Amino acid sequence: MTQASSLFTRLEYRLAQQLFHTRWLPRSPRTQRLTLHLFERCADAGHPAALSLYGHMLFHRGVSPQDKARGARYVLEAAQAGDLKAQYQAGRIFEHGCVQYPRREDRAVTWYARAGEAGHALAASRLAKAYHHGELGLPVDADQAAHWEALAARHLPLDEVELDSGLAETRH
Repeated sequence: MTQASSLFTRLEYRLAQQLFHTRWLPRSPRTQRLTLHLFERCADAGHPAALSLYGHMLFHRGVSPQDKARGARYVLEAAQAGDLKAQYQAGRIFEHGCVQYPRREDRAVTWYARAGEAGHALAASRLAKAYHHGELGLPVDADQAAHWEALAARHLPLDEVELDSGLAETRH
């Protein structure tokens, strides 16, 4: 039975993604409610990507403090499940703090490091900056800053690397 419900959850998540990213479908309030409802159902079922995406939406766009707290809880649950984007967002949650999760620089560093080591360029960049400027309770350390900058450069999408190096004009 869990396998069938898991398949159903994955199908609901795919449908929610399609609705969320489709340009040809009018952005009516009804369509938006349906999309959010599908994401919520998938998150409540424990789907890691849904936890991450819906949690992010609730945390950043939620109206009430309860929405924001629930969003943070979903993001942290997705981060624990190994979702890379959620790990980065968990670092941001602990770096800035919120009602349910107060500012904890040590936890922010932990989550940024997990995400950066796993390939999240923004997380690696944040740690490079933190080591460069002595932020997040970290000492100024040029070697660590260089390590994280190298990881960030390695994980940047090709287009961003080309833009950074000035080669974007030569690409067709």
